[in-house]
This record gives sequence, C-alpha cells and structure tokens, in this order.
Amino acid sequence: MEITTGLLLLAVGVIAGGYGTIVGAGGGFIFVPALLLLFHMEPTIAAGSGIVIILINSLSGVFGYAKQKRINYRTGILLGIGAFPGSLLGVYLLHMYSSSYFYVVFASLLVALGVFLFAKNSPFAVRKVSREGRTLSEDVTATSPTDKPQLKVTWLFPLGFLMGVLSSYLGIGGGWLLVPILIYIFKVSTHYATATSIFSLTLYSSVGVVSQMFYSNIDWITVIWGGVGVIIGSQIGVLVAQRIPGKMIIQMLSVLLMVIGFRMYFT
Repeated sequence: MEITTGLLLLAVGVIAGGYGTIVGAGGGFIFVPALLLLFHMEPTIAAGSGIVIILINSLSGVFGYAKQKRINYRTGILLGIGAFPGSLLGVYLLHMYSSSYFYVVFASLLVALGVFLFAKNSPFAVRKVSREGRTLSEDVTATSPTDKPQLKVTWLFPLGFLMGVLSSYLGIGGGWLLVPILIYIFKVSTHYATATSIFSLTLYSSVGVVSQMFYSNIDWITVIWGGVGVIIGSQIGVLVAQRIPGKMIIQMLSVLLMVIGFRMYFT
C-alpha cells in the first residue's frame, strides 16, 4: 500500500472515529462507504474491515464515556447478549448473499433514517409555547442526565439481535439505528443513548470480528491505518460530545446519513 493511501485511510479514520463516537454509531457508517467509494473495495471485504474498525473505535470511545459515567451497563450488556447470534447470522448472510443490492439496501436505510431524524430535530421547526407563554424545548434529551431507565429484557434481546445482524451484514455497526430507538421509543437521554450504544458495540462487534476472520473478509493493512485514525478521532469525539447539546448530536447524525446514502445511490 502506498503511503498516500495509508494517510488517506488515517484521515478517514480520524473523521469516522470522531463522528462515530459523538453520535454513538461507531464510525463504520463513514469508514465503510469510504472504502466502497474511494478505494473501490469489494463489499464483503469492506464490511469485514469495517466491523474491525468499529470494534477499535468503540473500545477507545468507551473508556472516555466510562470516565463521564454515562454508560447504562445493564442495557448495553443485554443488548450485547441479544446481538451475539445476530452477528453470526449477519456474517453468514453477507458471505452467502452479498450482491449489488448491498448498495441499495445500505443507501435506503441511511437515507430513510436520516430524513426521519432531521424532521424530528430540524432547526427550522416551530417551537411549542406553553399556556403561560414560555417556550417549551423540543429537545428529546430533556430527561435529566442522571436518569438511567431500566428497559425491559423482552425488548432488549430482540433489539440486540437486530443490531447484530445489521452490524455484521453492513459492516457499519448498529448504533446509527440503536441510538434513535433508545431516544424516541425508550426515552433515554441522548448522551446516555450514545454512550450506551458505544459500549454495546464493543460486545457484539467482537463476535462479528471473529466471524469475519473465519471467512477471511478483513484487509488488515486497511485496518491498521484506519484503526490508528479512529483511536485519535474517538478521543476527540468524547471531548466534543461533552460540550454540545443532544439535539445537535442528532442533527449531525441525520445530515451525515442522508449525504452518504444519496451518494451511494449513484455508485
């Protein structure tokens, strides 16, 4: 690999690691499209290498969030347990059924979720006003940052299973879907949702990595260069996430998802 290619992977890793840690998605949703679009890598290899990057990113980010005490460990562990079999199924599906539809499925999921999140958190949305004339915040993170809802196990296991399948099949982790679900369905505050998502990623992405190693779907040179970048980026992301409001985090996720999704339609 040429040094310029390595440096480009490093730069992509820094951006992916920073963004991924802030929004709780692990960075794979930036890194994998970059491998597909910039480096013209085969989808199976891109997904396999991407899941390793996600594991590195999440491991690095989880240490920072642990210091801030924003991780709901019970929720993360239960999601991880449910995701274990899903991760194995995702790798199997990727190995057996990967095709040109990979781009279409990937892009459609990203665009649909991006549109939904942007609509819910648009900076142009009209603010609600109470009877007393006070402006009511529409930020879904209104929950106190000390709140840690005890979610039902019956919901967490199937949700984790879905995250595991998507993470291994697409190679982008499941945080881009898990974070909105935790926020809008289970009413978890944004900062807790992103931190818990990063923690759960460390559990089920490890299963995906082992499975991808079995199928030899990993480009280790790409992982080394990109991994160094995501480690640097994740530490920057932890610091930045501490200083920005939850609504801005969701806006960042929504715009990025739409841009990447639309770009992949024309690949």
